[in-house]
Amino acid sequence: MEQSTHNMVNTRLTAEFPELAHLSREDLEDLLADPAYFQAVFHTLPQVKQLYQSQADLGSANESIAKNNLAYQDDLYRLRSETQEAFDKSKGLEARWKEIEKEQRDVYQRFDPQFLLMRLRHATIAQDDLSEARANAFVQGSSSDPDPAGLTGKDIDDFVKEFRELRKTYHKRVMWGEKWAAGEVVWRDN
Repeated sequence: MEQSTHNMVNTRLTAEFPELAHLSREDLEDLLADPAYFQAVFHTLPQVKQLYQSQADLGSANESIAKNNLAYQDDLYRLRSETQEAFDKSKGLEARWKEIEKEQRDVYQRFDPQFLLMRLRHATIAQDDLSEARANAFVQGSSSDPDPAGLTGKDIDDFVKEFRELRKTYHKRVMWGEKWAAGEVVWRDN
């Protein structure tokens, strides 16, 4: 029975490692008992030699790739620096773009139809106030001066001419406001 177990172990061992088939049982026991002997036999196996050769080839390939990468290192650092500079410049330009857009909105806001209508309404009210103030000043000035000779025909003509221009401007603005309210004023963007 011991012989069949020996053959079975030997058979499994020789099936996986045919290079060890020539070793006797004593040699196999020595192999297991002596680590130096085991290492010597182990390193002579073709699979192990192939493994070590593959490992060496991979190490050489890695070293070659590392050397190639190192050759690109200066160029990569330069490109990284240039890219960072370009990125920083683009961020600065982007910030400047936002400032310019805000300035543009502020400038265009003055030409916005609603803003212009508001300005027209304010100017109309101001013009009405100005003409009324001028008329009141003329009337109060003539009523405080009991001497009818104090006002000459030229003074009256000058007042009428000035008052007429003030009212003419006022009524033009009122007409523009009415046309605007009626939808007859069209603002073009071009």
